[in-house]
Amino acid sequence: MTRRCGLLIILSSPSGAGKSTLSRRLRDWDPSISFSVSATTRTPREGEVDGQDYHFLTEAQFQRDVANGDMLEHAHVFGNFYGSPRGAVQAAIDAGRDVLFDIDWQGAQQIQNSALGPHTLSIFILPPSIRELHRRLETRGQDSPEVIAKRMRKSWDEISHWAEYDYVLVNDDLDETDRRLKTIIEAARLKRIQQPGLNAHVKALHSEFEETR
Repeated sequence: MTRRCGLLIILSSPSGAGKSTLSRRLRDWDPSISFSVSATTRTPREGEVDGQDYHFLTEAQFQRDVANGDMLEHAHVFGNFYGSPRGAVQAAIDAGRDVLFDIDWQGAQQIQNSALGPHTLSIFILPPSIRELHRRLETRGQDSPEVIAKRMRKSWDEISHWAEYDYVLVNDDLDETDRRLKTIIEAARLKRIQQPGLNAHVKALHSEFEETR
């Protein structure tokens, strides 16, 4: 069996489409898949651990990392910077471990256009209907009506970028969507570009072939 490179697995969806649940199921299925720990310039909240919840940076440190190409993607949100450090991701995929990104379409575009773009697998999760999306946001009981309304207003902007992803899954049945998601990942792991040892293997086969002629 030839060594493989890890994948940068990007999952995007509007809030309430099931992305977080699917991400947890992926980690249960394969614990070697790690979440990308984002960097941020915001102040740590109580209980948050540097390097575990976020990499907490000063704005100067963050801007330096962006200028040096050390952020795969970054954005300015509500007065703070957020981004995905490249170093840990590069080390993981070089070691054959997949990294999971829970980011929006803008971050997905930046990663797909980065030097690690050829190793990305982008998947967008669609809800079965807008009415069902609203119902899920209400029944999970995490947000106020005002926040739910804000998420619903933002949902169409996110959904409108569905065609920019490698795969799109309609999450009308969680178990079936989970099964299809794992099938996609297993297939992507076998892509030729993910198996750098194939060249050496084929050369060995060629040498063996020449010896038997």
